[in-house]
Amino acid sequence: MARQSLVEATVERMSDDVVDGPFLPGSELPPEADLAERYGVSRLTAREALKVLQAQGVVRGVRGRRSQVAPTSEWTGLELLLRSTSRRPGEESASLQLVAVRRMIETGAAELAAEHAVEADLTEMAAHLADMRRAHASNDLGLFVRADIAFHDVVLRASGNVFLRVVMEPLGRLLHEARTETSSHEPVQRNAIGEHEGVLAALRTGDPAASRRAMESHMDQTERDLRRHVLRQPAGAPASEAPMAR
Repeated sequence: MARQSLVEATVERMSDDVVDGPFLPGSELPPEADLAERYGVSRLTAREALKVLQAQGVVRGVRGRRSQVAPTSEWTGLELLLRSTSRRPGEESASLQLVAVRRMIETGAAELAAEHAVEADLTEMAAHLADMRRAHASNDLGLFVRADIAFHDVVLRASGNVFLRVVMEPLGRLLHEARTETSSHEPVQRNAIGEHEGVLAALRTGDPAASRRAMESHMDQTERDLRRHVLRQPAGAPASEAPMAR
């Protein structure tokens, strides 16, 4: 195994121990020699893996003491942060915060797309929407999720702002799993198809305000379905008060 892949594999195993224990946030890590023995690697490999986690804010060095696992509020690695918060009791708001981030970015993207989208963009969105309908009818969850994500990718591209896609790209990888979980519920697929139809119809008018409202409606639907079908919250549950939420 190449050295780089060995380091990556060690980072993955350390990450699992951070997320699932025994190395939870706030705890001290064992000495490098013990970590190397635990993962069956050299001390140099263990040290390099620690450096990767330090760069993501997951591990912090303490002068004169062993390294510590930092609080999740200091982590910058999105994938590991999502894994951690989604698996711990009382931190289910992570998925709601991701919807809030989508809301902030994608409503603006829809507003811009109304002004900049060309007919080819609208035709491509319609094709992805047709795939969503076909996937729903044939109970093909994988196709449904791929078509859903592809629809939103076209909206981001059609906005004409290259930074929006760069900002959303890492979130897209995280949201694929979340969308698969939510869309596994048949009513969610029906709701999503209706909302995507509304977004496309608004974009066809070229009205920025209407397009923003349509995407806002879609984000409302996404949050409602997440609360009801995944988080199992009662109807009328209060909106998240997390800092990222609207």
